[in-house]
Amino acid sequence: MIPSAKSLILDLLSTLRRGTMPVSALVESGALFGIAENSLRVALTRLLAGGQIERDARGRYRLGVAAQPVGRRATAWRRIETRHRRWGSAWIGVLERRQGVGGERRRRDRALRLLGFRALTPTLSVRPDNLRGGIDALRVELGALGLPPGDLVFELRALDPVTLARARSLWDADTLRAAHRELRVELEDATRNFDTLPVERAMVTSFLLGGRAIRQLVLDPLLPDAIAPGDERRQLLEAMVRYDRLGRAAWAGLLARFDVPHLGAPADTRMGAAASRLAR
Repeated sequence: MIPSAKSLILDLLSTLRRGTMPVSALVESGALFGIAENSLRVALTRLLAGGQIERDARGRYRLGVAAQPVGRRATAWRRIETRHRRWGSAWIGVLERRQGVGGERRRRDRALRLLGFRALTPTLSVRPDNLRGGIDALRVELGALGLPPGDLVFELRALDPVTLARARSLWDADTLRAAHRELRVELEDATRNFDTLPVERAMVTSFLLGGRAIRQLVLDPLLPDAIAPGDERRQLLEAMVRYDRLGRAAWAGLLARFDVPHLGAPADTRMGAAASRLAR
C-alpha cells in the first residue's frame, strides 16, 4: 500500500536521532511514491499544527513531542527480543474507568494494542506479566502512549480455571505465527532479488515491504512461549535485519545529498506505515 503524505513524513522523521530534514528531501522522497509536492506541503502544515512535527530555525523538520512515544516504539523493532522476560503466571489488567470518546478512545486503544493487551471484558483488558520492567514500567509506557490517567493498571493472580482459559485464548497464536512465517519468506525472497532492482525501485520496495515487517514486529504482543511460541517472530526479526542493511544502502545516497543523518535509518525511514499507521 502506498503511504499517504502524512505517513511518509512521519516515517522519514521518526528515525532522525539528532538531525532534521529539509522540505526538499521530503518532496523528493514523496515523488518516489507519486505524492505531489503540494500534497506533501499541506500534510506538513497539518502535522505541524498538531504538534506531531516541529520546525527549527533553518526551516528543517523533526519529529514533534506528540509523535515521539509511538515513533520510539516503531524504531525500536530491532530490540524487541530484549523487551520480554520469563513468565511467572501473573497477568496485568487495565480497567477502563470511563468509556471515553473521540481522541481519548483512539489513544487508549492504541496504547493497549501497542503493548499487546486484549479485552477480557468490555472494560477490562489483560496481558501476561512478562515484559521487562514489570508493572511499574508498563504503567509509564501506557501513559506515554495515551492511556487516560484515570484507568487502573494492576496485577492479577490466581484466576479461576474458566477465566484463565479465556484469557489464554484471547490471542490467535496460530494466525500470528503464520503471518510471521509468510512475511519472513517474502523478505527472504526480496533479499535474494534486491540487487536486480534499479535504485529508486529498491528504495520504494524496501520502504513498503520493510514497513509491513516492522509493523508486524512492533505489534507482536510478545506472549510467553507457553501461549504463543516466539520462534517465528525471532526468524522474522533475523530476516528483517538482513533486509534492513540492503534498504539502508539504497536510501543512503538521497539522505546524504540533503545532509540528513541516517545512522539507524533509513531502514526505518523507508518503512512506510510503521510509526505513522501505528499512531492511528
